[in-house]
Amino acid sequence: MKLIGLVSLAAGASATFGGNLNYQSPSLHHPSLGVSIRKVVARTYATSPWTPAQLNFTHGVASGDPYSDSIILWTRAAPGSDNDKSNVTVSGYAELFTHDNDGFVKASKATVCVDWKISATKDFVKVANNGRTYTSSDVDFTVKVEAKKLKAFTTYYYQFSICNSNNTSPLGRTKTLPERKKKVSAPIKLAVYSCSNYPFGFFNAYGNPVRKDSVDYVLHLGDYIYEYQNGAYGWGDSLGRIPLPNREIVTLYDYRKRIATYRTDLDLYASHQNFPWITVWDDHEVADNTYKDGMAHLNNSEESFVHDGGISVDQRKANAVRAYFEWMPIRQVEMDDNLRIWRNFEFGDLFDLIMLDTRQYDRSITDLYWNTEYIQEISNDNGRSLMGPRQESWFYRTMRESKARKTLWRVVGNQIIFSRISQSASGLFNYDQWDGYLANRNRTFANMYEHKIDNNIMLAGDSHASWVSDLVWLGEHGYNATSGNGSVGVEFAGSAVSSPCPIGQNATLNTTALASGFLTALNPELQWQDLFYRGYFELTIGYDAVQAAFFGLPDLATRNGFEISLANFTVRPGENRLHRYGDGTTVSSTGAVERGSLQRGKTLASNLTHDTATGKYFVFGGAK
Repeated sequence: MKLIGLVSLAAGASATFGGNLNYQSPSLHHPSLGVSIRKVVARTYATSPWTPAQLNFTHGVASGDPYSDSIILWTRAAPGSDNDKSNVTVSGYAELFTHDNDGFVKASKATVCVDWKISATKDFVKVANNGRTYTSSDVDFTVKVEAKKLKAFTTYYYQFSICNSNNTSPLGRTKTLPERKKKVSAPIKLAVYSCSNYPFGFFNAYGNPVRKDSVDYVLHLGDYIYEYQNGAYGWGDSLGRIPLPNREIVTLYDYRKRIATYRTDLDLYASHQNFPWITVWDDHEVADNTYKDGMAHLNNSEESFVHDGGISVDQRKANAVRAYFEWMPIRQVEMDDNLRIWRNFEFGDLFDLIMLDTRQYDRSITDLYWNTEYIQEISNDNGRSLMGPRQESWFYRTMRESKARKTLWRVVGNQIIFSRISQSASGLFNYDQWDGYLANRNRTFANMYEHKIDNNIMLAGDSHASWVSDLVWLGEHGYNATSGNGSVGVEFAGSAVSSPCPIGQNATLNTTALASGFLTALNPELQWQDLFYRGYFELTIGYDAVQAAFFGLPDLATRNGFEISLANFTVRPGENRLHRYGDGTTVSSTGAVERGSLQRGKTLASNLTHDTATGKYFVFGGAK
């Protein structure tokens, strides 16, 4: 009987551990990347070395990957703010917990019990779902659970607590998706971000929609962190923002610590607490200019292996993905192979949000700085792909199925600029973008045109600048740059949260204005471009239109809520181009933008002045 009781206890504990999704592998087809719950249970101490008061919710709460009936909830419940060093030396644990040997052993084998609940009201009078789970050093003390049996398109509040105590997390707010294939009762608002670089400034962009309470969901297109050492890319010393550990990150501990450091930014903390996030990675979540076989500074050569700490490409990528999976409120996806993050979200019959991975999954070799001429030569090779054949096939099929369901809009979240962007009169392109994978772009266009898939909205980040374009298959379909006829959709590409301007961190308003004017002159399908401002944009998606509002942040050196409304754009159903105003013959015959270069339109640069004493910019006599 005693044996039966022990077996039952172990089975119950395993089931409770299993509620924490972070013990699973990020990939169903790579179970070795998960954590053995059986082993965790077998070596767990019956009593915790910590009292509830000694445990902390070190990085607040977060939610993400919403469905119409469920959502992912996240927190971290730990005895300290430092991160687990399980893939470093065993003695590393002594630094994290205690120098007492017995205490070290208990801490390294101890677990934390966490309760969670979710309700449609802040007072939790009626709980929609709740549960109990455990976390441990194996998963960096992170907790990720799926709250199920929820109502569609409903705001919920959630909270975690240390078991059998009053030690609670901050109160989180989240929202489910509308019911699949059903009419949506109100326009849906998204805040769209990319490229947050900790040493380059405060993440004010994340906090402004919280302060305005202006969106329903947050969409992040990648470069959530950067892997560089401070000084190699950024100057956090002057701002007190040094990304830890202060070296180029390669180990599992490194990636955990870097994400944890970013999550101490109060505006990022607040955004996660108040909005559900839908995320995808770019390259810097792993390393610069990644592709399926390597990255810019680590190409599986003997020289790069030695230089970068004796770690292989695959091991470094596994470390980065493991940490990302632990720290982000993201689901485990049904994966065909490799490390699939590409997936689709259906917002009723209003729009599908199709999230791509054009970086890590199966991308052909990219520009690694030393091979630019070679990449230029092969940029139109039919065998080159940003996504790989499996993802390409899924993407094209998902677009066709969306159209067949009569979903109104198709919103595609990808990392890099899709539209052609010529950077010189002689035809200089960025071959790390879709311009370096012309056949893949042509296949995407062919799917849209041949299957009459319209109302397409492409989204992009990565470039640290703002771009708005008509989507045009140049050379195959006619395009009228004045009316927009011939376009099959539009592209909105946003600037960085804090990463520097692509022509230099200290580029002036005048310098960037000239460069933007040069770019719009070279690319007639490019309707607006701005290089100067860091920022973000908001999308309001309804049945009558998609509205895009771009915001610029004038001051990243301090935490503040300043922002400037840079430009606003409209897309009407069936027009497949940026809406033309007035008599329909110009992009903006009655409109204007605050900054940047607008095709055949007006820029109100004269209304913006710079206060040299404070370093801030003012519009129409008041700080924005």
